Amino acid sequence: MTHRGFSTGLAAAAGLAMTLALPVTPASAASQAQPAAPEAAAARAADQAAASGLDALRRGPAESFRRVGLTAGGGGLFYGAYQRTYQGLRVVGGDAVVVADGAGRVRGTSAAETAAITVGTQAPLDAAKAAATARAQLPTVDSVSTPEKVVLAGTSPKLAYEVVVAGRTATAPSNLHVFVDAATGAVLDKRDDVKTFASGAKGQDRPATVNVAGTGNSYYVGNVSIDTTQSGSTYTLRDPGRTGISCGREGGSVYSGPDNNWGNGTGTDLETGCVDVLYSVQTEWKMLADWLGRNGINGSGTGYPASVGLSDVNAYWNGSSTHFGHSQDNQRQATSMDVVGHEFGHGIFQFTPGGAGSGNENGGMNESTGDIFGALTEAYANNTKDTPDYEVGEGVNLVGQGPIRYMYSPSKVGDPNCYSSSIPSTEVHAAAGPQNHWFYLLAEGSNPGGGKPASPTCNSSSVTGIGIQKAGKIFYNGLLKKTSSWNHKAARKATLEAAIALFPGSCTEYNATKAAWDAISVTTVSGEPASCSGGGPDFSVALNPASGSVQPGASATTTISTAITSGAAQSITLSASGLPAGATATFSPATISSGGSSTLTIATTSSTPTGSFPVTITADGASTDHTATYALTVGTTSSCAPVTNSTRLDIPDYPGAAVSSTSTVSGCARNASGTTKVEVHITHTYSGDLVLDLIAPDGTSYRMKNSSSSSTPNINTTYTVNASSEAANGAWKLQIKDVGPADTGYLSSWTLTV
Repeated sequence: MTHRGFSTGLAAAAGLAMTLALPVTPASAASQAQPAAPEAAAARAADQAAASGLDALRRGPAESFRRVGLTAGGGGLFYGAYQRTYQGLRVVGGDAVVVADGAGRVRGTSAAETAAITVGTQAPLDAAKAAATARAQLPTVDSVSTPEKVVLAGTSPKLAYEVVVAGRTATAPSNLHVFVDAATGAVLDKRDDVKTFASGAKGQDRPATVNVAGTGNSYYVGNVSIDTTQSGSTYTLRDPGRTGISCGREGGSVYSGPDNNWGNGTGTDLETGCVDVLYSVQTEWKMLADWLGRNGINGSGTGYPASVGLSDVNAYWNGSSTHFGHSQDNQRQATSMDVVGHEFGHGIFQFTPGGAGSGNENGGMNESTGDIFGALTEAYANNTKDTPDYEVGEGVNLVGQGPIRYMYSPSKVGDPNCYSSSIPSTEVHAAAGPQNHWFYLLAEGSNPGGGKPASPTCNSSSVTGIGIQKAGKIFYNGLLKKTSSWNHKAARKATLEAAIALFPGSCTEYNATKAAWDAISVTTVSGEPASCSGGGPDFSVALNPASGSVQPGASATTTISTAITSGAAQSITLSASGLPAGATATFSPATISSGGSSTLTIATTSSTPTGSFPVTITADGASTDHTATYALTVGTTSSCAPVTNSTRLDIPDYPGAAVSSTSTVSGCARNASGTTKVEVHITHTYSGDLVLDLIAPDGTSYRMKNSSSSSTPNINTTYTVNASSEAANGAWKLQIKDVGPADTGYLSSWTLTV
């Protein structure tokens, strides 16, 4: 499709007439595709749990959760990733995961650790000052993003600006996220997208398609077949079927040539380095699908480009691409299978729930994740020239001292074998030691024999391994429950749960997973399965609806539904807390069996104060308890006429930044409806590339228009979306995205406040 960009000075005028109506199931723009029936059932259950504030998903009255992903795991489970918002602002470190099955039953929740959020949303600090502060955090700066106002969660949540500074530290590239206090201007936190292969390595300066199988002469794995692309008489090192995968020279274009033979097999040849990269990432992709059931690096069928020739004794992932340097003696590219698997493994960590996270313990587990995916890739390939092992970077010999890490005994290079309270302050590559050690023990055991190295345990125990493929499945499915505050304790609980879900009826895998964690000194965690049967009978809870608005003196009702998730049915007693003054809660019935339901009626009086009140519903079972949150709003409602607003948006041509003149009209003080209407008039030469979303006050996105292959100029129509559970109080926004085709490489976004 030919891209018809905005010409310079072209104005797009948008007139909006909105009949606002309040949060149905919060459906994000990313979840518009119609999934298969089990996935749909899991998504509905997960959304309902998030809206209900179930268990770990407790939230304040100004907070909500928006689903940003749903990944199929093993054992028939689906993992929904959720972004927390506060008064419409993104909460960094407030993410959560809901696990549900294809029958529509919630099987578990996890949430990043944060204190209650009570911050104001007006920033005393000017955004330009925040950008200047962020710029000063790197010695060499290439670009600085527009500051975004967010809430930084944690032990003391604060309003902050997030600014992304691209450039370089003294020793490595950097894509640094800087969080600047929106009140004081202090730097609250810094998180770098760039994840290097090794610590302390020093740099050196030096200078219409057809799917085809090319011949690669690699350095590490010999002559191999790689998937390449042909266009006319030109071949390129671009994967024809794995979106985003390609390899080229650092700072240059993807390698191309007149034939489909690549590399000369020498360690100093960069094209040969690309052969190793392409073979390795294509192998890793196959392993992800065949062994773990994952679709590509990001889980949605997309990979990322690679480049060789980096002038560093290192390799790194920067959040959207991989870059490979060379050995210290300059005789080899750092492109062996385990190194490539490691760097793309950082991408897998980033594109599982919770993202890349922050802190040294989380960072160490990120590094370990890279090592584990490198080992899994080697094992899947089973290449005779680069045989599977648990040594990291042995072929590259990065600094002339052999492997940089030993998974079976991290202490061989001075890294810790065992978990301890010092891990959260340990350098991230060293902090990879405990989880690397755990994975080896789970896969191979403490004394595997057959020429495989013995692995010392921290409690002098003997561990029997279950094989690397099973270990990989357990590790990966645990990773799908990751949050941004991921740590070893959380991983222990998640992998024990994964072992039970993946291998029902078998205790071998659960026992080995538990023994391996015990063997590296990660001890029992509260709430973990007590046995391979899953810890006894359990149930899930859901509220429908999860919120309601009443005037003083009126009543609100909701249905409390339960479902058996394991074991036999049990008696459940229902209660409510957090009610406003003068309000009472009545359950009919007050005691049910799991699998049953009850109706909750909250009655207010004329003296009940107005405001928002999170009411906690406790389901007290014989063997376990669960909680859910009902968001009660007590207040008066006013008549609400349709809001009409006309806004002019001036959009310069690429790559200029959008400049808009906007006005704000508050939404009606009542609920939205299933027929929320938005009348849109946009003047544009080609509307097929435009995507339109309606953004609610809490940040939830409702898709009105997708891009299309054919479209008439301009837009003059009325769109209808279902926003029947969305609070309409506040400012609604129309977001216009020009997604354009791949030939531009741009995705620009303009927001009209209406």
